[in-house]
Amino acid sequence: MQFTVPHPLLSQLSELLSTQMGLYYPEKRLTDLERGIIAATPALGVGSPEACVRQLLSATLTRKQVEILASHLTVGETYFFREKKSFTVLEDHIFPELMRTCAHANRQLRIWSAGCCTGEEPYSIAMLLDRLIGHSEKWNATILATDINPVFLQKAAEGLYSEWSFRETPVWIKERYFKQRKKGQFEILPHIRKRVTFSYLNLAEDAYPSLTNDTHAMDVIFCRNVLMYFSPEWVQKIGQNFHRSLVNGGWLIVSPVESSSSLFSQFKATPFPQAILYQKTKKQESQTSVAEYSATMPDSSPSASCMPAPALTQVSFFQDEKISFSLKHVSTEALSVVTSASVQPQNVQHTGIDPEHHGLDALCRTARSHANLGELTEAIKWCEKAIAANKLNPAAHYLLATIHQELGQGEIAAQSLMRTLYLDPNFVLAHFALGNLCLSQGRHREAERHFDNALALLHAHPHDELPLEAGGLTAGRLTEIITSVRTSLSRSTPEI
Repeated sequence: MQFTVPHPLLSQLSELLSTQMGLYYPEKRLTDLERGIIAATPALGVGSPEACVRQLLSATLTRKQVEILASHLTVGETYFFREKKSFTVLEDHIFPELMRTCAHANRQLRIWSAGCCTGEEPYSIAMLLDRLIGHSEKWNATILATDINPVFLQKAAEGLYSEWSFRETPVWIKERYFKQRKKGQFEILPHIRKRVTFSYLNLAEDAYPSLTNDTHAMDVIFCRNVLMYFSPEWVQKIGQNFHRSLVNGGWLIVSPVESSSSLFSQFKATPFPQAILYQKTKKQESQTSVAEYSATMPDSSPSASCMPAPALTQVSFFQDEKISFSLKHVSTEALSVVTSASVQPQNVQHTGIDPEHHGLDALCRTARSHANLGELTEAIKWCEKAIAANKLNPAAHYLLATIHQELGQGEIAAQSLMRTLYLDPNFVLAHFALGNLCLSQGRHREAERHFDNALALLHAHPHDELPLEAGGLTAGRLTEIITSVRTSLSRSTPEI
């Protein structure tokens, strides 16, 4: 095969992409890589594919380069209710049991669509939940949808789709959940669109699980037809991060072609009549279950606003049209910014930690560990112990504030954030958290002021510096996030 780009350069680029993006291009797929680079060259602003490769190899990839490469080297091909067997398992087994568990524990149902592409998957999840739960303002669930491609995220947030996105979807779903627009497009209804929060995330770069980007304490993670682009080594790393992002008893759903007992050995592979799902068990069992699905679910500590047990119907989603409920709206841009919770959980019930001997850091780590598992009430107890050990440490007050914010206790969270800034006026994430808090309450002008304060402080930091409590995010990345939120606010309707 004659390459337009010299073979040695393609091989070096393959290694670079594997290291910095996790993308997998072995020797037999170098022609695919070359085809993608030829397509990406104009967007990267370089004259020729060879010059483009040389430029990419000359330095660490920028976020803009990563986004352009991702858009040309991965396929944005999906549709509503793709791989229906997985959704049938969710409807018949997983969601009903999780709903009962979350209602009993008085906490949110948390779902993450990792690699959401143009939004068909997370919206399908939202429609399925809408069908199962019915209209209930008291029900509280969140659907986080992330992708590396900002063009995909923009299209997903717009919620406009062509007939091609419905090619294997029952007709009544389109009729019930969409409005027909011009030029053969269909717009998803607002009460479904607002249930999903879209956000940029690079699975090979950004930190997760983390309270910073809301990737902690998940009940279900979808990552379908995404991992096929990664090397086996990266799939294992991502699988380990997903394992830590899930609560005990949580589920990982991959596509049938991505199933692997070796790559997901930390999970318990659970076979259903239609599909195999991976569950995080308390004992971290790795063997495949020989029995069919067991309804036993883990205990959970209270972590969010009240959620009554829903009345579940038994008719299949794909045969019925019943609707609808309303999830709590979270702004597409406004991330819940809190401290990183990527610390492995510890058996805190038996540690007997003494603040005088173990110090503030140990107490905060324990609090983060509980928060990472969704055990927010317990996390608050350990935060309060940390504050008792040192009332003048702003980090402990900030951590407490973010946990109260996760619980929906905005006023209490604001008080703790103000204490944080009294102790340290340069605490960037406290300004950002106050901005998010004001934004969620519709106080846009106050939110803008807090975001501007955060940006002003970040400008004094080097782009690659890791600010205090930033959960692995650099000052540059935080600036990008806050600027995006600030820009969105500028375009929104002014307060009256």
